[in-house]
Amino acid sequence: MWLIMLGKYRGFLFDLDGTLMAGRRALPGAAELMRALDGRFVVVSNDSEHIPEQLAGVMRGAGLPIGEDRLILSGIASLDFLERSWPGARLHLIGSVALARDAERRGFLLTDSGADIVLIARDRNFTYETLAAAARNVHDGANVVVASPDRSHPGIDGYPVPEAGALAAAILSIGERREPIVVGKPEPTLFRMACAKLDLDPCDCLMIGDNPLTDGEGAARSGMTFLHVAPGDLPALAVHPDLEMFKRG
Repeated sequence: MWLIMLGKYRGFLFDLDGTLMAGRRALPGAAELMRALDGRFVVVSNDSEHIPEQLAGVMRGAGLPIGEDRLILSGIASLDFLERSWPGARLHLIGSVALARDAERRGFLLTDSGADIVLIARDRNFTYETLAAAARNVHDGANVVVASPDRSHPGIDGYPVPEAGALAAAILSIGERREPIVVGKPEPTLFRMACAKLDLDPCDCLMIGDNPLTDGEGAARSGMTFLHVAPGDLPALAVHPDLEMFKRG
């Protein structure tokens, strides 16, 4: 019965991991559904490591026709937020090389000491020294921004892969407790950015994802409907007549 809802919406938001892809593999029906929606969609992801150019390349390799302009990622969204709120700030960035390069391009001064902001994203090179430097900056009064609250995601081998939320938990457990600003799902930031990109009100959009705690709660906070799917559901969506009506009209 829930398939009937699809024709009611003018725009669609998709989660990535567990909805469109698993690891570097596109899930069945994902490519067909993206083509059926003819650009009236945005992917919103708590990926705080990659920049859109990188992830779009991975998706093309998996056979998904999704350009970088259709991707809203929590790491880049965090830099967007900081650029609006603290332009040119002294930034202690815990994250990937790609994210650091993008921050420098935007005019942030990257530093491990005396920072105005500590931005915590996924960092595969996180060390004890990183933890100590971040704790010092927080102790000295730096604001804390967490790109994604996710503490882990399932790896291809079934074992948990640490995420930005785990690093944030370690840093914020030291010394004086400081309330962070969280950008990623389930906060409304990514959802609002997606609706703005589609030039639609949230009530005209449907969020499709596999995680009620992030995708579902974030959709509810943003005023949009959530459709909970599991791997294997997308082929039914791609061929449903209501999507064909949506595509034509």
